[in-house]
Amino acid sequence: MTRRSYPKGLAKREEILATALKVIAEHGFGGATLRELAEASNLSITGLVHHFGTKEQLLVEVLRRRDELDADAYEMDRLPDTADAMIERLAGLVDRNGAVPGLVTLYTNLAADAAAPDHPAHAYFRERYDQSRDLGRDSLSHLQERGELPAGIDPGDLAQLLIAAVDGLQLLWQYDNSIDMTRGLRALGTLLELANEKERSSADK
Repeated sequence: MTRRSYPKGLAKREEILATALKVIAEHGFGGATLRELAEASNLSITGLVHHFGTKEQLLVEVLRRRDELDADAYEMDRLPDTADAMIERLAGLVDRNGAVPGLVTLYTNLAADAAAPDHPAHAYFRERYDQSRDLGRDSLSHLQERGELPAGIDPGDLAQLLIAAVDGLQLLWQYDNSIDMTRGLRALGTLLELANEKERSSADK
């Protein structure tokens, strides 16, 4: 029998997610114990688990909520008009996440653990990577049609490289927070621009 979702229960879940985002932002991933999250939400640990099941499931929902907020803030489903606009959108997103180090740490740590197929967060990351790849491929195909990217580059391959660049920079940032992640992404954008200029020059000869 499927459990019905009542408005009161949904409202409490929203409150817990908002509180968890705040706790992780202020105290970091290490401060996000079930006890601390429960106390911040004015709940017992049993009450917190009632809404999400496990700590991992709660953390997945926190990341899912962050994704929703990021998508709204940067209109991620809108196709970019230029390669520069696409890179700037990604750079802005990374900069926004970098302002909340606890969430970056949560994402990178959980992403590594969730590579195991039986991990509670595996399905979330699998779905997230698939959606990011598909969205990136559509955006890059659109840019190719506009002559913004070299025709010889496979949009799917480049989409995977962009995902790897964003996630890789966030991982490196955990070791050295002096790394400028947005500058790194803009450097990648410069390389794409140079590759496109080279292709155009070859076509003109």
